[in-house]
Amino acid sequence: MDFGPYLLLASLEGAVLASVLALMASGLSLVFGVMRVVNVAHGEFYMLGAVLAWWVASLAGGSVVLGFVLALVLAPLIVGAIAATADIVVLRRLSYDPERTIVATIGLLYIIQQLTLMSYGPEARPVVAPFNTRLAIPWFEFADGGLRMYWPWGLSTTSYKLFVIFAAVAVLLGIRVMMTRSRAGLLMRATQQDREIAQAFGIPVERVYAVVFGIGAGLAALAGVLIVPIQQAHYLMGLDALLLSFIVVIIGGLGSLAGTVIAAVLIGMSEGIISVFFSPTLAKIIATLLVAFVLVFRPQGLMGKRVR
Repeated sequence: MDFGPYLLLASLEGAVLASVLALMASGLSLVFGVMRVVNVAHGEFYMLGAVLAWWVASLAGGSVVLGFVLALVLAPLIVGAIAATADIVVLRRLSYDPERTIVATIGLLYIIQQLTLMSYGPEARPVVAPFNTRLAIPWFEFADGGLRMYWPWGLSTTSYKLFVIFAAVAVLLGIRVMMTRSRAGLLMRATQQDREIAQAFGIPVERVYAVVFGIGAGLAALAGVLIVPIQQAHYLMGLDALLLSFIVVIIGGLGSLAGTVIAAVLIGMSEGIISVFFSPTLAKIIATLLVAFVLVFRPQGLMGKRVR
């Protein structure tokens, strides 16, 4: 296979990673942007989404499509409810103090992880994709004075991977519309701008915080459901995802959803391409170096606002 088609194949793999990463990092960015809480347990909500997808698929029996659809609906709702409860029971009692909430979410991380280990076990378990048709990808090149299309051997992807990309784009657009056009988004943005003034105008800030924390966790769980037919569900899978999410949020700008999506595309695509041509370890090293450069030369991130 020529280099061009091979690069296209690596880019498609990177696009899948970027889509899932954008969903997860957007949840992390939303929580920090509105609540000013660094949620260290965010990766465990991603893991819970994948594990619940396996549970739901198992309970659905032989109906693969029904199990996956139920997992897409139920896993984000269940994880979002767990996160909202954690906000009410733990974070609210700490008055959302930045230092204490970090410690609290670290504790939440270990609680979720160990409870999952006790109930789910240490095994990595797969979930069957509801559809997984192999699709050949055409390649175009100029030859003999014109544009020629051909089908390189081995250049293909699956219908499910394309579904993951389109589903992530649709959800992110929905979040964008919610934040800019809906009353709920208006309340979130008002709370983000000034908590005290929002409360003075009668906005139920604590209720908004619980909803935001639940939405952020639900986005992470949705990312876990989408990735589990590609990667197996495992109780430790949230750690790497959390690291990549923090890298994306730092590069994009804390609290900036647009910057988070741009950074997720950059990191996901670069990691997918570098992992194919070189090694996954090199991809993570480059991503870490990029974070260091951003912190030195543009601490607020690509689209974050400078604190005055």
